[in-house]
Amino acid sequence: MKTLFRYLRPFSLLLILCIVLLFFQALCDLSLPDLMSNIINVGIQADGVNPGAPELLSKDAMEFISFFLSQSDSEEFADAYSISSGENLKPTAIGKKFSFDEIDDIYILKKNHLESVDSIYTSSISALIITVQHISEMQSPAAMSTPMVFSETDGFSTITASQLYSVKMMLSMLPPEMLEDIIESSSTLDPVIISQVASIFTKIFYVELGVDFNMLQREYILSTSFQMLGLALLATILSVVIGYIASRVGATLSRNLRKDIFEKVIAFSNQEIDKFSTASLITRTTNDVSQIQMLIMMSIRMAFYSPIMGIGGVLKAQGKSSSLTYIIVIALVLILGIVLLVFTIALPKFKLQQKLIDRVNLISRENLAGIMVIRAFGNETHEQDRFDVANTELTTVNRFVQRTMSLLFPSMMLIMNIIILIILWVGSNAIAASTMNVGNVIAFIQYSMQIIMSFLMISALFVIFPRASVSINRVSEVLETELSIVDPKQPKAINIEKTLGQVDFVDVSFRYSNAESNAIEHVTFTAEPGEITAIIGSTGAGKTTLVNLIPRLYDVTDGQILIDGVDLRELSQINIREMIGYVAQKGVLFSGDIASNIRYGKQDASDKEIDTAIKVAQAADFVTEREGGIHAEIARGGTNVSGGQKQRISIARALVKQPHIYIFDDTFSALDFKTDAALREALSLYCSDATVIIVAQRIGTIMHSDKIIVLDGGRIIGEGKHEELLKHCGTYREIAETQLSKEELL
Repeated sequence: MKTLFRYLRPFSLLLILCIVLLFFQALCDLSLPDLMSNIINVGIQADGVNPGAPELLSKDAMEFISFFLSQSDSEEFADAYSISSGENLKPTAIGKKFSFDEIDDIYILKKNHLESVDSIYTSSISALIITVQHISEMQSPAAMSTPMVFSETDGFSTITASQLYSVKMMLSMLPPEMLEDIIESSSTLDPVIISQVASIFTKIFYVELGVDFNMLQREYILSTSFQMLGLALLATILSVVIGYIASRVGATLSRNLRKDIFEKVIAFSNQEIDKFSTASLITRTTNDVSQIQMLIMMSIRMAFYSPIMGIGGVLKAQGKSSSLTYIIVIALVLILGIVLLVFTIALPKFKLQQKLIDRVNLISRENLAGIMVIRAFGNETHEQDRFDVANTELTTVNRFVQRTMSLLFPSMMLIMNIIILIILWVGSNAIAASTMNVGNVIAFIQYSMQIIMSFLMISALFVIFPRASVSINRVSEVLETELSIVDPKQPKAINIEKTLGQVDFVDVSFRYSNAESNAIEHVTFTAEPGEITAIIGSTGAGKTTLVNLIPRLYDVTDGQILIDGVDLRELSQINIREMIGYVAQKGVLFSGDIASNIRYGKQDASDKEIDTAIKVAQAADFVTEREGGIHAEIARGGTNVSGGQKQRISIARALVKQPHIYIFDDTFSALDFKTDAALREALSLYCSDATVIIVAQRIGTIMHSDKIIVLDGGRIIGEGKHEELLKHCGTYREIAETQLSKEELL
């Protein structure tokens, strides 16, 4: 995970911006159920009358409310209003909702009033309810001069303002101590009941002022609906912006990962390449990086948003009804239990999944690369069976994982639907008991769904995280692999123009990693400029290994390799390879044309230089015959040219570079004897000043070399010219006798 955080660091500001935007998006989403609840509770049930402090009050209404308040609350409540006459208010916007017949003093609620004014108003209503309950206990309703029903909140809806004010005269006869006790105990009533009664009393006060309830209700519903629409639109815009940022971050990070993986693999020596299979490196660069990209995109959108929604939903739901919160707690416990159970089962399979993908890629790559050999030996059925085994294993694991994960979402949806049914059942009883509003029940259901959906989002992350975590580890293995061949901190430099190109092996030994014995042992020789040094030996003698040490594809285990007297390990790899023209044992061509493949050795090579290299490499005959000449198309891997043609283009690629050291690793094996002889003759003229090292199996290719080195078991067992080795090296003579006639040996 350290690797992932390192790559995320450049996007810190964007991630912070996403978190901020997600926070505001969550606030918008969490506000919608609350506004919907207000439309039902206030807009529909209360005719648009808010349970808070009324916008307008008559003088009698102000005195009536103040009667049930303490001295300090009464003063604060009065300060929240300004006084005006009905005539002055009629032309105003607020005056259009009211008619002020025969009313002089109107109390108008100030726009900047404190929120505490609303609670003071509800406290006054609470005190009124408790007072009425006390009177009801003292005498029967029939004995009261103003009959009212106080057992249910709906009973207050039949009261007129004049009846209400007449009650104050009777209540004023209560002992002051009793009234003070009632005011102090006003907080003991259920807030829902207080809210409902407060709305009813506000209606009574508004009726006195001639309110137009149709206009009031319509304006409240429309204004709240527009708020919901605005919040929904804002949440949509934020979601689009966050999605764009998430996609941008994910795509850029995956691009950087692929780039760094590719650059790291390019810097690998053969030792690191041997550690990772080619199929695995391809999977890590493509499939694994794609898994990481998906994780990043989903994490940005969900990892921050879901907790905000979950926590905010719980707090909002508790605010609507603390008595129903336990239902959400039970649901969350069940969901967490299911998630933990599913991932405990599925996680080991996720780790196995990537290895099986590697296996399928490996077999596919081997089959595509060796399709001609497979057909030649008639092993199509065997390879099909081999692929079928790997494919079946991957399919079995994928099926198990998908079946296991498929249980997750239906289980959560089942829990969510059961929770909704429980909330409806409990909420309907609370509505019947007047302890909860209809809008609050619906809002509570919405918050419950938001909470559960936030866990569904987190579980979606859990679906991809185990597999992505495996991919992160696999990518980290490549990026964090220490290179066995590195440049020195302060490398020496050899002037390319002035270098001679002399190569000295000084007691060189080399052992492959995890090998039991050395592949090269105590090799010492010198390849001088202007000479052709040939290396020959039986299969497995270590010829290719030996020449691979010169361009530092591997590093020597013991001893030294010097170029112009400087140890390779004291030079930068770029400096070494600028001096070398290397032709591998297996010719490798890239998709493009002949010219682009040859220019791979020298990017700024002119057409004239390319033509010269082609002629020296004895490739002019088939190049000119192809349509387009040097611009003839080369298929991927050079599949549209023969082995000999591929080798000659590879040789031309090295020749056009005109280096000081040429290494030909058995590159003449696919050439006929005539082409071989012509090529060697052309090379002797073209490379007359360079150091030429040739690895060959054929005696005819190297018999005229200035120096021949015979290898056997990684050791030099013979060194000299052709004639000398025939006399003094038995192994060389045996190889020569199997390839040449007696007349050719002389």
